[in-house]
Amino acid sequence: MNFDKPVLFPPFNITRASHTILSARDLEASKHFYTELVGLVVSDEDENTLYLRGREERGHHSLVLKKSTGPRVCHRLGMRMLTDDDIKAAYDWFNENGFAATFVDVPFQGLTLHVRDAMGLPLEFVADMDAMPRQMYGYDQYKGASAQRADHWQTQSSDVAKSMAFYHTLGFRTSEYTYSDNDAGGQDLWGGWMQRKGNPHDIVFTNGPGPRLHHFAYLLRDAADTVHACDVAGALGFNHDLERGPGRHGISGAMFIYFRDPDGHRIELFNTHYQHIDLEPPLAWSLSDPKRADQWGMPAQEKWFTEATEFEGAAPDAPILNAPLPTLEKFLDKQKQPA
Repeated sequence: MNFDKPVLFPPFNITRASHTILSARDLEASKHFYTELVGLVVSDEDENTLYLRGREERGHHSLVLKKSTGPRVCHRLGMRMLTDDDIKAAYDWFNENGFAATFVDVPFQGLTLHVRDAMGLPLEFVADMDAMPRQMYGYDQYKGASAQRADHWQTQSSDVAKSMAFYHTLGFRTSEYTYSDNDAGGQDLWGGWMQRKGNPHDIVFTNGPGPRLHHFAYLLRDAADTVHACDVAGALGFNHDLERGPGRHGISGAMFIYFRDPDGHRIELFNTHYQHIDLEPPLAWSLSDPKRADQWGMPAQEKWFTEATEFEGAAPDAPILNAPLPTLEKFLDKQKQPA
């Protein structure tokens, strides 16, 4: 499968995935989940909004929870740019290319830009946040998984190639991709892992009804924190919210666990993926390869592929690709068949 050459000098400089803005029906229940199990630090809060960050993060927030009485939604995905000049250049570029971009005022942030991508996914760009003290050395205050920093998102897209083309233009590079075999003997693009900050991914697009947020991810220090998070989940009564893992992805090589928060948003806690700084060809994985998703051999449940969080103001479209899904249910049914 061929990919265009990386855009080394994009129209503005996006540096990384920064923050996620989600709805929450019960802020106290969400606060308990994210501080006691995930181990995030509260930066600020009021009766309608909770601002959280990882233990090593200097920026004011990497997760914002907004009180809501409706269905769960992701309000926006936030990306950092290097300077305010990049924000201004992005405003011009988006509007000149048919994407309605607007400047907005956001608490604890500097100049902030709102826009939607080619598939309608709502984005927020910012170059500056209020600086907070890092909590990485306060070991006596560590809780749960002791999440250190926000790392990436995985989304579902009805047209993976179109999503990837948009971000390719903005300087994102593809580190790995997944393909499905078609009846004509060829390969169809099923998913793409794209990055700006020099590791395997800032944002991922996989085939499915979209746009939807599949999960957002925080980096842990090591495998011990991963296992400890599972123990803490059991002690706090979150054991039934442990959806998948522990395991180790083939893609990225990360050791992982996935939880669903009190509203059903999916969060990944992981460690140990690699650098992707040099210009390298992307790695390819077949959707049918069980080691793609988990080197230890267990595929994900069907709900892993079918359940996700919708984005505010973006009704999902059906995917253009119809590919059989390698689910745990199919795996177990196959084990029951006589040899």
